[in-house]
Amino acid sequence: MPHPDAPVATTSAGDVRGVWRGTPGASAAFLGIPFAEAPVGPLRFAAPVPHEPWEGVRDATAFGATPQRGDTGITLIPEPSIPGESTLNVNVFTPDPRADGLPVLVWIHGGGYISGSPASAWYDGRAFARDGIVTVSISYRLGFDGFGHIPGAPSNRGVRDWLAALEWVQENIAAFGGDPARVTIAGQSAGGGAVLTLLGMPAAQHLFHSAWALSAALVDVSPERARTTTARLANLAGVTPDRAGFASVPEERLRELEEKAAASDSTDRIGTAIELLAGDLPWGPVLDGDLLARPTLDSIADGIGSDKPLVIGTTDDEFTMLTDAAGPVLRVVPPALALGRLALGRATRRAYLTANAARRRLGTGPLLGRYVTDAVFRSTVVRTARARGGAPTWAYRFSWASPTKRWAVHCLDVPFWFDCLDAEGVDVIAGDDPPRGLAAAVHGSAAEFVRDGHPGWPAWSEHPGTTRIFGGPASAPDVDLDGYASVAALVSL
Repeated sequence: MPHPDAPVATTSAGDVRGVWRGTPGASAAFLGIPFAEAPVGPLRFAAPVPHEPWEGVRDATAFGATPQRGDTGITLIPEPSIPGESTLNVNVFTPDPRADGLPVLVWIHGGGYISGSPASAWYDGRAFARDGIVTVSISYRLGFDGFGHIPGAPSNRGVRDWLAALEWVQENIAAFGGDPARVTIAGQSAGGGAVLTLLGMPAAQHLFHSAWALSAALVDVSPERARTTTARLANLAGVTPDRAGFASVPEERLRELEEKAAASDSTDRIGTAIELLAGDLPWGPVLDGDLLARPTLDSIADGIGSDKPLVIGTTDDEFTMLTDAAGPVLRVVPPALALGRLALGRATRRAYLTANAARRRLGTGPLLGRYVTDAVFRSTVVRTARARGGAPTWAYRFSWASPTKRWAVHCLDVPFWFDCLDAEGVDVIAGDDPPRGLAAAVHGSAAEFVRDGHPGWPAWSEHPGTTRIFGGPASAPDVDLDGYASVAALVSL
């Protein structure tokens, strides 16, 4: 039986009952609120449809079903899969649902556009609620269901899910104490890529006012590749490559075949692995000529989103732990040869190796890890900042090295950003005693940006190259005037 003093909010579809966090009135959470009908049956490959109203008070005390299914194995962020059909949900964490005009943070999870879940304890908005901020985490369809090209079905269904969730926020967040005119979108990895996609999308401009992209994996899948992957998947499934054909295949079977359909034909396993690490993701937003008419950075360079403040940054060694683990194999491969296999021209290789001489001395594994970080993530920071010109843009790097993973790896910054160092699984990536002062600095900057539109250090847009360094050596300054100099050879390509 629900507690008689449980918080209740009224949404456009009906009342929802949440739970108080801590003592009653401290903060509240409303979990698993559907922003769209379950994408099953006739709606499986459809654009999201607003949820029908319900009668009475709907329980919102547990996370809803997730598009991610089953055990995803060992991942850096614990992101549970929850069974069920109604997978398009939002979770709202609020200081006080009775408040008025609070700033709002909308979080988009990562996972390479094929996995991930908003039900992670790392995405709990408790710390932001402490700072007077309403946090909303959203779900969206993944893999082929979310991003595959299907003749006869709407394109970019996962992108349309982002838009529908943001529309829900505009319509309903005031019921939780939030201000729809003060919405910041944020995300990490594929979620960070989603932030940039939305920033450059004309159809999304009215839905948020600022953005923060962590380790953005920006993807603009070409129409040709989307059609080719669809044809391969249909062939593997033994169906016609259209909506009717794919609708005849159970969801579980399509998920089994997705990886095979997107796999490279190359027999060069090391080269293929490096190419995938270097950002060649098989699923993600497609240049469909509708929502996404042009590559995202082209749209941003043309001024789309220029009225919105943006913070963008990376960890220093996103995937070095993987290339470092291949050290015994890579140790005999000269660094220049390894980079040559990635189609870097001689002059570019020479310039890159010169700019990264200290990393080169550590060996080919650490050098390739830094190259992947630079090619996918750090160069995206520079290209985005340059594309935005004078639009308000701040850059940062997260440099603190994990005591368990050896490097400042992918996802390491997330528990610091959310200030949730005591959450389950953080010790695996950050050790038993992660620096709480660093969490205070990272989270404090995020909260300041959501509240005030400024993260607390000089903007790149005013002084190009200016970069905040989180967790660098104690003897080094917190702000580097040319914090991304090591990627210059790559962004000039």
